[in-house]
Amino acid sequence: MDLLGKMKFSIETMTMVEKFLAGIQVTVLGLVIVFIALAVLYFAVIIMEMLLNKVQETEETVESGLSADETVDLEDKEPVYEEENTVYDTELVAVIVAAVAASLHVPAQDVVVKSIKRARDSTPIWAKMGRIEQINNTL
Repeated sequence: MDLLGKMKFSIETMTMVEKFLAGIQVTVLGLVIVFIALAVLYFAVIIMEMLLNKVQETEETVESGLSADETVDLEDKEPVYEEENTVYDTELVAVIVAAVAASLHVPAQDVVVKSIKRARDSTPIWAKMGRIEQINNTL
């Protein structure tokens, strides 16, 4: 760091080799600072992702009827098998058939719905929140 201190006060008195070495020191110091900042950001994103996933898992558990602190003793109870929802709301089927028929420009009688499966939403939460904020700002 002696070269950096010397460069701070009087760069004109330094030789060409000292200037070159001081430049290399400044470059290395800059790279170290950038990589440390990137590492901090990387770990911050990982921690935020773990916290958000934990919050989502807790919400899913609460929605399913169990609080986050409850445990279920399965030894005393018989397993309950839920059947897959094959009966759909008739209004939902009618809306889907109408939308498909309108987009294909065919009569609704020609559209046959064999199964309805909910597509997984892969939109990140920050994008959803951004859209909600945009809608709220325009209203």
